[in-house]
Amino acid sequence: MGEFFAMLSAVFFGSANVLINKGIVNQGSASAVRDNGAFISILLTIAISGLMVIVWAFYRGWPALNTTGIFWFGLAGILTAFIGRVFLYSSIQHLGPVRATTIKRLNPFFAVLIGVLLLGEPLTWMLVAGMMLIFFSFIILMFEGHGPSFAGTDAGDTPAVVAEKDWTKILKEYLRSVANVGYLYGPISALAYAFGYLGRKLGLTEIPDPFFGSMIGAAVGACVFLLMGVFEPRYRAAVRSTFTQFHWWFFLAGVASSVGQIFYFTALNYSTISRVALISSMEVFFTIFLAVWVFKVRENLTPQVIAAAVVGIAGTALIVW
Repeated sequence: MGEFFAMLSAVFFGSANVLINKGIVNQGSASAVRDNGAFISILLTIAISGLMVIVWAFYRGWPALNTTGIFWFGLAGILTAFIGRVFLYSSIQHLGPVRATTIKRLNPFFAVLIGVLLLGEPLTWMLVAGMMLIFFSFIILMFEGHGPSFAGTDAGDTPAVVAEKDWTKILKEYLRSVANVGYLYGPISALAYAFGYLGRKLGLTEIPDPFFGSMIGAAVGACVFLLMGVFEPRYRAAVRSTFTQFHWWFFLAGVASSVGQIFYFTALNYSTISRVALISSMEVFFTIFLAVWVFKVRENLTPQVIAAAVVGIAGTALIVW
C-alpha cells in the first residue's frame, strides 16, 4: 500500500508542477512575482485534508491526539507547507517545471545527511555514490547550455595570453553568467522537505492519521504565511490576490499538490521514508511527460536536462539500495 500511494503522490505532484507553470505563464511574469499560487495551495490542503479527517472519523473514529504528535506535524508544516512549497513554487517560476523537479531530487541527498548526522545512521559507499550522483545531476543543470570556455577568453588566444588573464575575475563573470536564483530556491526547498518528511514520520508514530497530520501541517504553514505578510509586501500581495482574483491553473495546481501531499503522508504511514522517496522520484518523469506531451509547455528539454533527471534517479536508487 505504501508503494501504491507513493506512486499516486508522484503523479499528482508532477501534475501540480506543470499546472503551476501554466498559471504563471497565463497571468504574466509581473503578476507572478506577486502571486505564484503557493498560498491558495496551502488553503486547499487544509480544506481537502480537513474534509478527509471528518469522513475518516465517521468510519474509524476520531484520532487519539497527543501534544508530541501535534508538535511534529506543526514543525513539518512549517518546513513543507510553507518553506518547502513557497520555494518550490518560486523555483518552478524561475526554472520551469522539469528543471525545478529535477533539482527536487536533492531531497534524498539531504535525507541521507540528516540520517547520518542527526540519527547516527551508517554511511556506506553506496550512500556516498548515490549522493554524489544526485549532486552531479544538480551541477549538470546549473551549467547546462554553457560551454567550457570562460567569459573573457577568445578562441584565438595563445597559451601565453591566456596565462596573463585575470582568472579570478573571469571565473566570477562566468559564474554570474550562469547564475539563476531558481538554483538557490530549489535546494532550499529540497532541504526543507527533507527535514519536513522526517517530522511527518515522527508525527505519524504518535498520531497515525495522515489526513490529520496534513491538515495540521498546512494550517501551521498558512499561519506562518499570514505572519510573513505582516512584514513582507510580496506575501501580503499573494494573500490579497488569493481572495480577490481567481486563477484556474493555480486552483487546479493547489488541488493536485494537496492530494499529492496527502498521498505522500499516507505512503509514509505504510512504508519507510527511503522507499517512499525512491518511488516519489518518478515525479520528474511524470512532469516531463505532462509538460512536453500533454500540456505542451514550451520548456527547452535539452539532453542535459534528461541526463540530469536520469542521473538523479540513479543516485536515489543507490541510496535506497
